[in-house]
Amino acid sequence: MVICTIPDVMTWLIDPSQWIDAVQAIHWDLPMELAKLGDKPLEVDLGGDVQKSFDNFVKTGQVWAFLIGIILGYLVKTFTTYG
Repeated sequence: MVICTIPDVMTWLIDPSQWIDAVQAIHWDLPMELAKLGDKPLEVDLGGDVQKSFDNFVKTGQVWAFLIGIILGYLVKTFTTYG
């Protein structure tokens, strides 16, 4: 059965007219909100977002939990391995 469909797949890949039909079918199924994405440019402040995330990481105490976890993990690994 797979061998019988290989020529059909190869014909579809070679013939661009079938690509156009597939793209048009996909285009009509897309929601209208996707067309509105290009209306206004998105303002992205990557440095500010990273700074805000790091400040939250420190303020909530997660940095201390991270450091304690690294230290305890290293100690457990050291004491449970041979050699």
